[in-house]
Amino acid sequence: MKTRIKICGLTREADVDAAVAAGADAIGFVFYRPSPRYVTPQRAAELARRIPPFVDAVGLFVNETPAVIAAACQEAPLSLLQFHGDEDAAFCRQFSRPWLRAARVRAGLDLVEFARSFSAARGLLLDAFVDGYGGGGHVFDWTLIPPDLPGFLVLSGGLDAANVGDAIRRVRPAAVDVSSGVEAEKGIKDHDKIAAFVAAVRKADESL
Repeated sequence: MKTRIKICGLTREADVDAAVAAGADAIGFVFYRPSPRYVTPQRAAELARRIPPFVDAVGLFVNETPAVIAAACQEAPLSLLQFHGDEDAAFCRQFSRPWLRAARVRAGLDLVEFARSFSAARGLLLDAFVDGYGGGGHVFDWTLIPPDLPGFLVLSGGLDAANVGDAIRRVRPAAVDVSSGVEAEKGIKDHDKIAAFVAAVRKADESL
């Protein structure tokens, strides 16, 4: 099974082009204002015009108001939403878009119960528990993922070209999501790192 690849936190046209050229399946735009990767819905719409058919534009939100999310969906062609804050299932499903729910993994979090609480999600995104939200560059303990976790898994948290192959072989996620692992600096992507990351994912797929 082909592991899907999302490159998140893009802010520049050249970076969108590089991600698409490398073979990314999805491009992520961060609508969380405190993030150095934040873009406005208008800016996301400009960048999304460079995305060809069958590559998804994904919007990341953290404890945002429904009005702001609805406005972003109207402005930018988002085909999938990611919720990384304290949103419950009723909140997430009100926008008429497929959605992912992020879990910040740490010891003591019941991931099976968490997944059941968000059974309507397209998938569960597993990320490291860090101060703030997203793009922290930290790998969490993959042994905390229970083998009976239901639904599609998206693995995030500190992935890069050096470790993503091992992550895929051990966790077998449906998709991987990378941001800081392919950056020259926060919000600025390194095109060689993007290409190396995608190549490492494809190599891992071939080994399964």
